[in-house]
Amino acid sequence: MKKILLGMIAFGLLSTGLMAEDISGTWMTIDDETGQARSHVNIWVHNGVAYGKVTKLLNRKPNEDPDPVCTECKGENNGKKVVGMTILWNLKEDGDEWKGGTILDPKNGKTYKCKIKREGNSLKVRGFIGFSLLGRTQVWKKL
Repeated sequence: MKKILLGMIAFGLLSTGLMAEDISGTWMTIDDETGQARSHVNIWVHNGVAYGKVTKLLNRKPNEDPDPVCTECKGENNGKKVVGMTILWNLKEDGDEWKGGTILDPKNGKTYKCKIKREGNSLKVRGFIGFSLLGRTQVWKKL
């Protein structure tokens, strides 16, 4: 009986290490080219699927529209305000990552495959085309 109990505890400890960390909450996006904070994105999980929405824009330049719309977006996001726009969708937990979803770059209106991995108070967000090798990674910070 003790062996069974110890085996169950060991399995429980091992299996929790294979699960992705919770990515829910508000994250500050950091521009990977300038290193500046660009926005706040709220990520939530519904029925095992993660989504993310822009809640605030940061460090706007004097010549930038303070409340921009996505003029380059296709479909329902065309002309929609960036604040309030869903830019992450359909991410599903897979081991220690969230993947299989899509991310939208409101600056250029393009969508990319996406995967996310939480490391403490940082979130590695990778947008890519085709295989994960052709893309870029941003590190977002937990608020």
